Amino acid sequence: MRKIALVLVAALFSMTSFAQEKWTVDNYHSFLNFNIKHLGISFVDGRMDNYTGEFVGTPEDLTNGQFSFTIDVNGINTGVEMRDDHLKSADFFDTQKFPQMTFQSTSITKVSDSDYLLKGNLTIKGITKPVEFNLVYGGLLEDDGSGNTKLGFQGSTSINRFDFDIDYDPSGQAIGKEVNILVNLEFSKVK
Repeated sequence: MRKIALVLVAALFSMTSFAQEKWTVDNYHSFLNFNIKHLGISFVDGRMDNYTGEFVGTPEDLTNGQFSFTIDVNGINTGVEMRDDHLKSADFFDTQKFPQMTFQSTSITKVSDSDYLLKGNLTIKGITKPVEFNLVYGGLLEDDGSGNTKLGFQGSTSINRFDFDIDYDPSGQAIGKEVNILVNLEFSKVK
C-alpha cells in the first residue's frame, strides 16, 4: 500500500511540475513593430499600440505552448496622424468593419538552443492565413525585483499585404507588397 501511495505522489508531482502555466503579455515591455517599403527606396516604420496576448506553456518545454494575440487595429501608429487615419480607412484595414486582427499559434518547433519556428494563423480583415515566425527565446527571469516571473521572446516574419485584401496601390510601386514584422515580447506569469 505504501508503494502505491509513493507512486501516486510521484506521478502527481511530475504532472503538476509540467502543468501548463499562463503568461500575459507585459505591454510596458513589449512592442509590435512593422515596416514597409516606400517608393522603392526607403521604409516606413510603425507599431501597434493596443493589444492583448498570452502564452500558455512552460519554459521547460516551449514546444508544447501556445501563443494568442488580439490587436486593436485602431491603435496603429506610424507617427503621422494623417497616414494613420488613412491606414484605418477602407483603403487599408477598414477598421469600421474589421477593428481587430488576431494571431493564434498552431505549433512551436525547436530549431536550435534558443531558436524556434512558430507557426500560426493570422487573421486580418476577416481573412485567415498561415504565417511562420522565426522565434528567439530570450530566457526566463524568476524574479524581476517585484516578485514577477518573466519570459522573453523576439519574433520576426514577413507577410504579403495582398493576401489580406490590403490592396491599395496594386502596383506596389509606392507602397511595397511585403510587410516586415518584428515583435519584442515580455510575458508575466499569472499568479
